[in-house]
Amino acid sequence: MFKYILQNAGDINWMAVVALIMFFATFISGTAWILTRKKEYVDKVSRLPLDD
Repeated sequence: MFKYILQNAGDINWMAVVALIMFFATFISGTAWILTRKKEYVDKVSRLPLDD
């Protein structure tokens, strides 16, 4: 499917494709990192802006 889209899109710059892949890789790795953290750590970090 993606190959068909890229073939018919015309003049797609290869740098745009690399940027898109890097964005998704960053998003997926960030999501995985957040989901693997312990609940205590997430609670501690979420309270940081409110603590003085």
